[in-house]
Amino acid sequence: MGLFERYLSVWVGLAIIVGIVMGSMVPNVFEQIAAYEYAQVNLLIAVLIWLMIYPMMVQIDFSSIKDVGKKPKGLILTLVINWLVKPFSMALLGWLFFKGLFADWVDPQTASEYIAGMILLGVAPCTAMVFVWSQLTKGDANYTLVQVSVNDVIMIFAFAPIAGFLLGVSDISVPWDTLLLSVVLYVLVPLLAGAYTRKKLDKKDDHGKLDSFLATLKPWSIIGLLLTVVVLFGLQSQIILEKPQAIVLIAIPLLIQTYGIFAIAYWAAKRMKLAHNIAAPACMIGTSNFFELAVAVAISLFGLHSGAALATVVGVLVEVPVMLSLVWFVNRTRHWFD
Repeated sequence: MGLFERYLSVWVGLAIIVGIVMGSMVPNVFEQIAAYEYAQVNLLIAVLIWLMIYPMMVQIDFSSIKDVGKKPKGLILTLVINWLVKPFSMALLGWLFFKGLFADWVDPQTASEYIAGMILLGVAPCTAMVFVWSQLTKGDANYTLVQVSVNDVIMIFAFAPIAGFLLGVSDISVPWDTLLLSVVLYVLVPLLAGAYTRKKLDKKDDHGKLDSFLATLKPWSIIGLLLTVVVLFGLQSQIILEKPQAIVLIAIPLLIQTYGIFAIAYWAAKRMKLAHNIAAPACMIGTSNFFELAVAVAISLFGLHSGAALATVVGVLVEVPVMLSLVWFVNRTRHWFD
C-alpha cells in the first residue's frame, strides 16, 4: 500500500477537522457551494466524485469476465454476500440502532437519514480497494479481477432496485428519477468511460501506458476524496459541533456490520472448502464498500447537508483501519484453509 492508502483514515480525519473549522469560520462559502446544483446534482461534488470513481473503473478489465466459469464457488460466495446478505443486514442494523437503541439520542428525521446512508453503503460492494486487500492477503489477482468485474456489471442493474426497495421498507421517500440518474452518472458512465480508456491505452496488452496513466490519476483520486470530505463536513459543521456524538453513533453499527459480514463470509468460505487465495478476496469484497458511490448517491438523493451524506463519510473513516485488522486476521488464519 502507498502512503495515502495506508494512512487513509488519518487523511480523512484531518479533512474532517479542516471541514468543520472552515464551516464554522466561512459558512457563506459552503452555502454558495451547496447552491451550485442542476437536476438535484451538486456540480462541484459531481466533479470530485468523478475524480474518485473514474480511475477505479479504468483498473477493471471486463474481458476477464470470460473466465467467470473457472472456480465458480468463490464467485458464488461473493455474489450471495454482496447482493443477498449485506444490503439487508445493513438495513436491519440501521433500523435496530437508530429506530430502537439510539432513538432517544437522534430525532426521527435524522435517524431515517442515517439509516438511508447505511443502506447505500450496504448496496455498494467494493470496486477498487479490494485489489489492495487481495494483494495484502496473497489472493489470486486474476480471480479477484473476475469477481470485481462481475460485481460491477451487476451493480448497474441491481443497485437502484435494491436501494429503492430497502429505503422504501424503511419508510424513506425514494425519488426514483434521482436514484436512477445517480446510477447512470456514477456507475454506468464512469464504467463505460473507464472501459473505453483502458481499451485505447492497452491495445498491446503490455500495461505500460495504462499503468503510467493510472499513476498520474491516482493523486487526483485521493484529492477528490479529501475535498469531498472537507465540503461535506464544512456543510455539517454546525450540526456536528452541536452533536459530536453523531459520528460515534453512526460508527457503532457500521463496525458491527463490517465484522459481522466478514465472519459470515469467512465461515462460509471454510465450509465450502475454498482455497485461501480465493476465500480471502471473496470475503474482502463482501466486507468492504464502494463508499465513493454511496457518498455520491446520498448527496444526490438527500442533499449535501443530510445525515445520509454524513453516514456515508463515516463509512470512509472506519473502513481502512477495520479492513487492515481483517487483513491481519486473514493472514494469521491461512492454515485454516491450506
